[in-house]
Amino acid sequence: MIDLRKMEQFVAVAEEQHFHRAAHRLGMSQPPLTVAIKRLEEDLGVVLIERGGNRILGLTAAGHAFLREARETLRQAHYAIRMAQDTAVGHTGLVRLGYVGSALYGRLPDTVRAFRQARPDVRLELREATTATQIVGLLNETLDAAIIIPPLADAEGIELHGFDHDRLCMALPIDHPLSRQERLTLADLADEAFILWPMIEGRGFHLQVIRLCTDAGFAPRIMQEAHGMHAVLSLVAVGAGVSIVPESMAGFRPDRIAYRAIAEPEAAFELSLAVCEPTPATKAFVMIATEPPGSLNIDAT
Repeated sequence: MIDLRKMEQFVAVAEEQHFHRAAHRLGMSQPPLTVAIKRLEEDLGVVLIERGGNRILGLTAAGHAFLREARETLRQAHYAIRMAQDTAVGHTGLVRLGYVGSALYGRLPDTVRAFRQARPDVRLELREATTATQIVGLLNETLDAAIIIPPLADAEGIELHGFDHDRLCMALPIDHPLSRQERLTLADLADEAFILWPMIEGRGFHLQVIRLCTDAGFAPRIMQEAHGMHAVLSLVAVGAGVSIVPESMAGFRPDRIAYRAIAEPEAAFELSLAVCEPTPATKAFVMIATEPPGSLNIDAT
């Protein structure tokens, strides 16, 4: 087996065309280098260097072919070493990041931009999904990190880090009679048809909405369920019903949807960054993503 050291020795001799200079370049004495090249030729069963006494006259055809391939092998080996070292400290690699739809309207875009600037050689894949789907992704290792809405039904083995804050608000079709009122209370929606998302896709969020309505004196009449917040709001936009959604999404279809604030303190909720056995690259993302709001180091250029 020809090891990398023997290839490095041959490349040095071939490029320097002189054993003494090659030995100096390699940080070794000349006699062991001469012996090493001779043994390399014996191992290969070919002559690589044309010699004239103690002088190098040039490379044989086999020597030229071996030099070309040895250089490429060394280049690939050095690249592999550098990649392994960079990956071990989170400078390269892959982060597969899941997120709930409302996260796009908060600090997620700035976080992604800051991470790309800090770790340009780490590939970041973004995948929108519900909280439940993301937790499954973390547990079966198809996701590295997830921006979710707690609480979780089963969080064993999952680390949660605070990421962002939001509030719930009311969403009504723009031509709904109640949309003419600038100030509404949840009780005003008691007789309305609600559009929500299945509890299995976001248990904590779903229960928070039910609890808000219950505290306002009614149980929401859920007429339709939709998968994902954008789907819920799209149905509101076409007049299929009303909903309670993250306030951060109030920029979605304002021409078709009227958004009204919910004053109750219980309307507040948090978004968390969830990881499970994070890789070095994922740990680097967590470090940047959990910096205090306003402290992200973003180059505006």
